[in-house]
This record gives sequence, structure tokens and C-alpha cells, in this order.
Amino acid sequence: MNPKVSIIVPIYNMEDYLDRCFKSLLGQSLTDIEIIAVNDGSTDASLKILQEYTMRDSRIIVINKENEGVSAARNDGVLAANGEYIGFVDPDDWVNVSMYEEMYECALEENVDIVMCTYIREFGTHSKEKRFNMPDKQLYLMDEVQTHMLRRLVGPLKEEVANPEFLDAWGTVWSKLYRASLLKENEAKFKDLSIIGSNEDTLFNIHVFYYAKSFVFLNRPFYHYWRTNDASITSQYNPFLVEKFEKLYAAMQSFLIEKSLSNDYGLALTNRVSMNVLGQGLNIMNHQANLSMRERLRLIKKLLNNENTSYSLRRFQLDYCPFIWKTFFLCAKLKLSSAIYFMLLGMNWIRKKNTGGIKLGTENG
Repeated sequence: MNPKVSIIVPIYNMEDYLDRCFKSLLGQSLTDIEIIAVNDGSTDASLKILQEYTMRDSRIIVINKENEGVSAARNDGVLAANGEYIGFVDPDDWVNVSMYEEMYECALEENVDIVMCTYIREFGTHSKEKRFNMPDKQLYLMDEVQTHMLRRLVGPLKEEVANPEFLDAWGTVWSKLYRASLLKENEAKFKDLSIIGSNEDTLFNIHVFYYAKSFVFLNRPFYHYWRTNDASITSQYNPFLVEKFEKLYAAMQSFLIEKSLSNDYGLALTNRVSMNVLGQGLNIMNHQANLSMRERLRLIKKLLNNENTSYSLRRFQLDYCPFIWKTFFLCAKLKLSSAIYFMLLGMNWIRKKNTGGIKLGTENG
């Protein structure tokens, strides 16, 4: 008999975190699960640790493969999954003991394709819950899934632009439980990060939510997202991020055209492009870049003069933004690279102060 839930864990050189992650998974109150650990060519002791775990618990299935990246690892996990529902966990994170029991029971009770919970950001010295301004439980059916979720995944509109920090908070895959048939029948796949640079979670969810007929949001923080891993892709400087984001936007645009989605989706996408100036700017300011002030200013100027970014910023409505973001995006519209540099410098300092020196990154991909 197939398990109720398959949990896919992509692993690359995570020996320091595996015990914490797997103890939380093996300790789930829902015992009818399988854990598919995809060892993506690790060169540390990760594979040895996984093999030791398989000797203790038969619910762990190890796929050992050559390194191809997190997207390919997740795709292999989906193909191997036998569960009625599928969840994803990153190996440096952990989950509450009742996470999959409560999400699975909700999925059955409401007979839905996707269930989403909220999460807690873990900084080592302290924790911060990501608070969503939503009811304790929200159900969307049929067209509501597209109007309330699919479009939001593409990008924000109106009041939603007031909170840039939520740009990709809805798009994470590790906060969700998916009906397995939804993923397999629609051949949902993660895009290679070497092509799109980041946000593979959001792009994956855009495709999945297009086919979903039902969705439940549970405003309960079951997942613990670890923010102090310097080896994480989202913590590292990416010198090609602007170019790769162009490919990400092109993939989103192609999807909108292919599915004949309305003009609201196009505006939502240009708002995403505009708001990503913040994330791309913070990437330029990343200490790992080891760049001079002059070089950082040059890159910021290049970003603001990018054709797609410049076009999107011209369309971006500032009316819904609070003062600080209105100032930031107005300076971006006017291509005031020096002003943007100093604002990013200040944001970087505030973020490091608030997170104990944590490296900056996004919460998606």
C-alpha cells in the first residue's frame, strides 16, 4: 500500500544539518510517510549519514546521483514518489512534529489539490515568524485558485506592492503539500537554476497552480526556514543574476501568452520585475562579491538601465507603497544609482543587525 505522504529532500553537502532535518521528519505524528533523500553528488559525509539512517528506518529511500543541482534532484524525487501527496523539505530546515498530519488531514477533509502553511525564519540566535495577513484557514475553489493565487504568484497588484518582502513568500514549495497526481499528470518540473538564477519555486508553482482546482491556506507556522547557512544558493553572490532573471521573466511571459491569461497578469509581471530591483540590488551589495564602491555603482546603474527593468519601472504605480518604498522605487524610476546604492547600503546594515550578521538572500530558490 502506498504511503500517505512522500517527502522529498534534495541534498548536496549538508552533513552539518541532516540530523536535525531527518529527526524532525522521522518524528512526524503522521507515520505513514516515505522520505525520498536525493543525494545530489555530495562530496562530504552526507551519503554516509543517509545510509546510516536507512538502516534505522525503512521509510527512508536514498537516490544517489551525480550532481545536477537542486531542481534536477527534486524532479527525480517527484518521479520516485509513491505517496498520495508530496511535500518538499530543504535539508538545512526542519518541521514541526504535526506538520504533515495536520496538512494531510486538511487535504482530505477539504479534498484539495494543494495545502499551504506558514513558516518561521530561524537565525540561530532568534526566530521570526513570517506573518500573513490572512484568516486561520482560507479555501479557494476552481476559478478562485487562479484569481487569488496564480496571479499573485506571477506578481503583486495594487495594495500587494506595499510589502516587497512578500514578493516570493507565497511561492515557496517547502510550505506546501501537493496532490501527487496534480504534479505527475501535468508533468510539473523545476527549471534549472543555472538558466533562471533563482525563483525556481515560484516558476514551478505558477505551472502547478494553473492546473489546480482547489487550495487551502493554513495560517499556522509549521515549517522552520534556516537563514544562517552560507552555503545556501540564496545567500551567495550571483554575478549573472540580472541576465538569468531575464530568462526567468521570459519563461513567465511565455507561460502567460501560452495560456492566454489576462492583462492583469502582464501588469503583475512588470510589477515583479520592478520589485526585483531590490533583490538584485542587494545581490550587488552582497559582501561575497568583493566589489569596490565604484563597481557596485556601475552595476546598479546597469541594472536600472536594463530595458525590461526600465520599462517595468515606468509602469510601476507608487500610490500603494509606504514612504520608504515609494522613495526607493521613485529613485529607481529616475535611475538615481547613487541614491539606490546608499539606500541598499542602509538596508543591508539593518538586515545584518536584525539577523545577527546573516547573509542576505530571498526566501524562494
